[in-house]
Amino acid sequence: QVQLVESGGGLVQAGGSLRLSCAASGSIFSINVMGWYRQAPGQQREVVASITSGGVTNYADSVKGRFTISRDNAKNTEYLQMNSLKPEDTGVYYCNAEIRTSRFLPLTANYWGQGTQVTVSS
Repeated sequence: QVQLVESGGGLVQAGGSLRLSCAASGSIFSINVMGWYRQAPGQQREVVASITSGGVTNYADSVKGRFTISRDNAKNTEYLQMNSLKPEDTGVYYCNAEIRTSRFLPLTANYWGQGTQVTVSS
């Protein structure tokens, strides 16, 4: 079994910062791409940022220059540093990871965290 556990959400004023963490645990052989998604009330879930095992990053245009994704491969953990937060960043943030669980089979599956609420007040 694989589990992703997020932490770091909360309430912050516009212009403030938050740092999200997501730790993967369980039967993990390797982790490929890790990412962060968010879902605002009444909206579809959207990708915020992603990072490959080699450190290549991608960001949604709406967060470029404000958010930074990183990972610690030794700890199977990813982070999202969010600066200059805006009210439109409000939503539930989910971590996602593409994980290979078997040493013998080159198959991967996507796993999701339970979500953490981020609320930015104006």
